[in-house]
This record gives sequence, C-alpha cells and structure tokens, in this order.
Amino acid sequence: MLNQIIKMTDLYDPTLKEDPVDADIVSHKLLLRAGMIRKVSGGVYTFLPLGFRVLNNIEEIIREEMENIGSQEIMMPAMQPAELWHESGRWDDYGPELIRFNDRHNNGYCLGPTHEELITSIVRNELRSYKELPKSLFQIQVKFRDEIRPRFGLLRSREFIMKDAYSFHATQESLLEHYREMGHAYGRVCERCGLEYRPVAADSGQIGGSNSVEFMALADSGEAGIVYCDCGYASDVEAASTVIKPTLYEGADTITKISTPGVGSIDSLAEFLGIPASSTVKALIGKGADGQIYAIFVPGDHDLNDIKICHIVEGFDFLTDEELAAAGLPKGSIGPVGLPDGIIVMADSSLKDVPRWVVGANEDGYHYVGAELGVDFKVDRWEDLCTALPGDLCPECGLPVKQARGIEVSQIFQLGTKYSEAMGATFMDEDGSEKPFIMGCYGIGVTRTLAAIVEQYNDEHGIIWPVSVAPAEVVVIPLTVGDDTVFPVAQQVAKDLNKLGIKVAIDDRNERAGVKFNDNDLIGWPYQITVGKRGVKEGTVEVKDRASGEKLSYAIDKVAADVADLIEAKREEFAFRAE
Repeated sequence: MLNQIIKMTDLYDPTLKEDPVDADIVSHKLLLRAGMIRKVSGGVYTFLPLGFRVLNNIEEIIREEMENIGSQEIMMPAMQPAELWHESGRWDDYGPELIRFNDRHNNGYCLGPTHEELITSIVRNELRSYKELPKSLFQIQVKFRDEIRPRFGLLRSREFIMKDAYSFHATQESLLEHYREMGHAYGRVCERCGLEYRPVAADSGQIGGSNSVEFMALADSGEAGIVYCDCGYASDVEAASTVIKPTLYEGADTITKISTPGVGSIDSLAEFLGIPASSTVKALIGKGADGQIYAIFVPGDHDLNDIKICHIVEGFDFLTDEELAAAGLPKGSIGPVGLPDGIIVMADSSLKDVPRWVVGANEDGYHYVGAELGVDFKVDRWEDLCTALPGDLCPECGLPVKQARGIEVSQIFQLGTKYSEAMGATFMDEDGSEKPFIMGCYGIGVTRTLAAIVEQYNDEHGIIWPVSVAPAEVVVIPLTVGDDTVFPVAQQVAKDLNKLGIKVAIDDRNERAGVKFNDNDLIGWPYQITVGKRGVKEGTVEVKDRASGEKLSYAIDKVAADVADLIEAKREEFAFRAE
C-alpha cells in the first residue's frame, strides 16, 4: 500500500517565524517553529502531524530491532496500584517525582515512570518453570515523572514516550547473553536514527541493579557529562572510576601551621600559597541516615561525587553551617588533624599516594602544610569518591581521558533479583527448587531520541532530518499553483515518486517562493524538488539536498527515478539487517 502524498494545504503545520521566548536549546526552538510540537504546560507537549510521523518512524525502528532479538511487544497500563510499589520498596524511595493519587475508593495509585513492579507482578503469576525461560517483553508507552523543573523541551519533560523492555532468566549467563543482545540492538537503534553516540558505563540510579550502560547522543546541549578514551573506555562522570594523580606538595618536610586570614576556599588557599589546587586537599562534612558524621577528603581540584557517596553512606547529606558550628568544625578551615572524637575520616583512594597534605587546621584562619598521612592523622576508610575530570587517567590503558556532553537516549540494566525477591516472583528450577527470576530491564526514550536527532541535525535554516526518520523523504515545491504549466508537472513528479515507494509531500500552498523555501528548510525534508516555469520550458527541475545544500538540475522525465535511487542509497545506510 502506497503512502498518501502529504498536501501542505491540508497539513496542520503551524510554523513560526521567530524562536519562542521560553525555548532554551536548538531542538526545542526548531520543533516548535517547524510546527511539530506544541506546549500544553510545563514539560507536557502535544505532537502535531509531522512530529507524530517522526515519532512513528523512530518507534518502527525500535520495534524491528526488538523483535529481531526475540522481545515481544505488550501494552501495560500507565496507572499502577500503589501496593506493587510498596512491595518493591520504591513507593517511598522514588521521591516526589512519582505522581501519586487516590481513586474514588481511596485506593492508592501512581502514574508509571517505569514498569518493573507491574511486569514482575504479571510474570510471577504466569511463568512457573525454567522451561519457559528466558522471556523478553517490551512496550512503547507514555510515561510520567513530576520533574521539579521541566526544561529543554523534550529532553526533560513530565510526560514522555519510552520503550521499556524487561527480561526474565533462570541463570546469570542467560541474562548476560540477552543484556549483550539488547546493547547491540540499542546501538543499532542509534545508528539507524543517524545519531553519533557512545555507550558508557553508568550508575543504575532509582532502577537499581548491579550493572548499567547508557547510550549517549553527543551534543553540547546534553545534561550529562561523559569521559572517554581512544582505547574504547567510556563512562558518564557519575560512574567513572578514572585514575587521579594529585600534585605532591613538597614545600614542607614537617607539619607546619600557617596563618591564612580570609582564606576559606580551595582556590583562595592555592592562590595564597602559590601552588596548584591539585596540591591541596578539600574537606567536606556530612552525615548518614543514622546521624554518623563523616569528614570526607578529596584532591583539591576535584569534586565529591554525590552519586558515589550516597552509595557508600546511606542517606548522606551535607551538614548545614549551624550543624558544622555545633560539631566544632570551622567552615573553610576543616582538616583531618585534631578532628573532634567520633567523626569518621574518609578519603579518596588517590590520596593514598600523597604523603603530606595541605589541609585546614580546624581553626578559623589557619591551615596546615606538610601534614603527614599516618603520623599526624589517619584515614578510617579509603573509597572512590571523586567526579571524573578530563585529564584524569583511563583505568584501562592509562592515557588521559577526554570529556564531552551527551544526551542520554537509552539505558540497559542488569537488575538481578532486586524485584523478584522483594515481590516473591519465583520459578521452579531444573533441580526442583524455587528460585527468584534473574531480571534485566532496558529503556529507550523515544521523545528524547527525537530531540537528540534535531540537536545533531540542524543548521541556521532549520532541521535536517535523516532519511530514516523524516516525516517524508521528498517535498515537491511548485513555484506557481493552479496554473496549467508548473503545477501539473509538480503533481506528476510527486505521483511518480509515490509510485516508487518514496514518502512525498507537495507544497501546494499559494505562497511566495521565499515563504515556501524558508518553511521547507525549517521543516527539514531530506530532499526538495523545485518546479518553476523556466525549468519546465527547459525540461528540468532543481533538486536540493537539504543536508549538503547542493542543488542540481534533473530532467523532468527522469527525476523521480533518479531521486528514488538517491533515497534508496540513503535508506541502505540506515537499513534493518536481521542477524
């Protein structure tokens, strides 16, 4: 069945000439201006016809890749019973981002940001034997997250479309095999959407589990920082375990107390002493859920990684100025020498190799230089605590890592038995014993993927859609409409392309040429065929490649076949290949 030709006189596509005032990044501006989305409220958007076409194309790519690895499509409700989230323990842990409500019978529900609980509750009543495993199920559905500050259009919204998949296994080996298959499929989704991306090691966050990989579309607008090495190592900065090499301080052979009036930060201390920040040691004070106070020390040029410390100390939170004063700790001059009793000293593992530290003296306006590790103070716990920086060393090859920004478009997780144990989801193993399912989960942000494509494919004129996801592959632009010379030729070219299986639009609006060119550049069709009076007299039309801007003349009687060949070659670059 042929696709219907899109007539722009019929199309609901209200383009805008100017950038909306509340749009911050390129994708947000261009999707609004090109008439592909409209804002309903903060973080909530309607997809208009052309934007919805792009969404459908992305979803079709995802479906093909999922079905190729044996994952089966289902559809679960967005509204989930609170009791399931209480079973898993996430009702309270998830935080205010979870949209909660009661129905008329006062039963608790939430709008799902993800579906681990619900899918586990379904499978525990259906899959009973190891002979039925493994199973992989996926859905493409609207999700909800009550973001405190929705921003960047589709990149951080409160309502979004996600593909989420869940797999159930009898053995860890089976999980690892499917996890690798999913990783490959996710890479193929990125490639077929035209994205420049990197798979990076990641923190599992609120989903949980032992191992996780994010697929990051590289973009300056990305909220996530990633570090990577030419050897192939890559990680987001939250999870990276790079090798840090602090600069050794050699200005004192013994501990020396010096007056540092007005010095209350690492930068001011380094400037005061005339040394790099990497030769100093930064102190941070916090407490766990049990009230235990921790004095944490990291190299002066690095920051404490909030994600890492929360994994190490449950309920970690920094002390307020009032709490610091009550504990006898002078803000800006805290160090490991002479700390009050009962405080646990924790330090980044990189400081093990620094024999003498430049630190606060626990007295306002004073610091120590040359404080000797193991003599003047001791460290109770050594941990990986720092956020990675460019120039840190790769943990795999030892070369300096680089840094980039990325948009997280998808992520895969090894959940293990986190949900199956909590929710009593078991199967009968080969030896006759009841065992919890070993699980994996896998998510693709469909709407985020759409925005990431626009972030990578645009210029000063508008969007440049890759052929694989474009709302149509060609637009035919007649410069006059309703006449008996130009318009019939444009209509025939569009029909010929359509018969060849090309998705076509025709700009049959009675508008000036400049308006048409601007709008069609803004919308971003991959190819534009312009039909004008002079060309028709000469038997030619102009074909513009939107990505390169190149314009060439083609014979009217051959243009459909020639452009179809161009598009077919482009399609091949993004083609699905079963393995």
